[in-house]
Amino acid sequence: MTRMYEHNSDATPQVAVIGAGPGGLATALILASSGISVRVYEAQPIVGGRSSQITLGKYHFDCGPTFFMMPYVLEEIFNAAGRRLTDEVELHRLDPMYRLLFGRGDTSPLQIDTTQDLIAMSQQLAAIQPSDGPAFERFIRDNRHKLRVMTPILRRPMRSVMDLLNRHAIRCGPVLKPHQSLYAYLSSYFTHPSIRIAMGFQSKYLGMSPYECPSLFSILPFIEYEYGIWHPRGGCNAIMTAMHRVCEQMGVEFQFNAPVERIHFDGRQLRSVQVHGEMYRHKHVVINADATWAMKHLIPQSLRGRMTDQAIDHRRYSCSTYMLYLGVNGEVDLPHHTIYVSSDYEGNLADITTKGCLSEDPSIYVCNPSPIDSQLAPAGDSSLYVLVPTPNTKSTINWNTQAPVLRRRALSQIADRLGITDLEERIVVEKAITPNDWQAMRINHGATFNLAHTLGQMLHRRPQHRMRNVDGVWFVGGGTHPGSGLPVIFLSSQITSRLVCNEMNTRCALDRDAHAFSAENLNSGVPAA
Repeated sequence: MTRMYEHNSDATPQVAVIGAGPGGLATALILASSGISVRVYEAQPIVGGRSSQITLGKYHFDCGPTFFMMPYVLEEIFNAAGRRLTDEVELHRLDPMYRLLFGRGDTSPLQIDTTQDLIAMSQQLAAIQPSDGPAFERFIRDNRHKLRVMTPILRRPMRSVMDLLNRHAIRCGPVLKPHQSLYAYLSSYFTHPSIRIAMGFQSKYLGMSPYECPSLFSILPFIEYEYGIWHPRGGCNAIMTAMHRVCEQMGVEFQFNAPVERIHFDGRQLRSVQVHGEMYRHKHVVINADATWAMKHLIPQSLRGRMTDQAIDHRRYSCSTYMLYLGVNGEVDLPHHTIYVSSDYEGNLADITTKGCLSEDPSIYVCNPSPIDSQLAPAGDSSLYVLVPTPNTKSTINWNTQAPVLRRRALSQIADRLGITDLEERIVVEKAITPNDWQAMRINHGATFNLAHTLGQMLHRRPQHRMRNVDGVWFVGGGTHPGSGLPVIFLSSQITSRLVCNEMNTRCALDRDAHAFSAENLNSGVPAA
């Protein structure tokens, strides 16, 4: 048998990062800012992972996330490199944040335009259900406290149940109500069913149903109302591009079209990563690939303990998504974000999470950024992003036959529910992504939001930042603590980076004196002077 060539020299970077998605880029930036040499291996020719950009002719689209929350978390990462987020990325606050349309059968949908103007939002809800206006104000107050006591948990590694017994975790006990669903929690505040959903649909950011999602995630809608949602000029991929640019300025090496095929060990000690049949030695490797896919395909079974392929696949996974990226002739009369909620929302969610089938009246999300961002489409035209939540590939859906069916339903929803009746005839270019396509992108079961955030798969029960049973292997991203979504992925990168720096006896750049992002200025999104 021919031995593979192994690259090993003093010039080889100390840390390998697998994947140039948001978690990998942020970790590389922090480690490089801390004086550690880093090389990023990316399977694709571009940065971003699920936050990459799709280009169809002159039309550009975010592949995954379309808005950004909690910019202060990313500001901390840029500060570690001596930069300011506002100098690297142009952020636009969206207010109204999004339009919610609740299906009501043959009657026109109920409309709620969400706003950070809390008084106006309370009045809007009170006009629908008088008691729900004051309830909104109470919800905001209670969740402001809830986020404050939860923040230490979101910023610390969760390695075992012992981490839940420290003073920070104990403080959370009275407010978390871990065994209560998000919908049940919201029902203690709000009377109107649509308002409950309006304050709980954000569980979809985790790929979950509010009827199953733990109540602690009520902080998601609170964060939107407290700190706003933002559109980066050029799309969310502009954040990834900015991090890549700063990483290179900090000396990070990037190898594109370089899929890591295997991680090799000497006993339990990391030895090298394998790319195109060649091995490259590193002291540490940070895995930003989909965590459960990476566990199955990159780590030898002998080092995984109980985590066999079967055990990994037996875990619960988030939903997937069917995507349409549409370059459209002319303007589209829709807000930046529009969400249509199925008239049978609970049934729609059951189809996705338990029955594994397509709904006749699916919920749908449409992003229309072109009116405020001229970079995404030719002048006067529109780049439209359409997302339909679907079962992941554990279902028996044949996407070769059902993708055209769901396309028709999605366009019908846009015409019938959103009122854009001439959209299909104005489509210039188009691309679709199915759950099968997500799976082909090395996402286990095509579950675009990673492992489900159930009680049995949260905190220390998610894949660890430091992999157990081996030395030198770390995880970052939505598959580990705190979970999915850009802001918490960036929190994950901070946790992993601090752990790696500590292991290498290096002071983490996050902990150096930097331009502080004052808590008093979080709502304005402006870093403190």
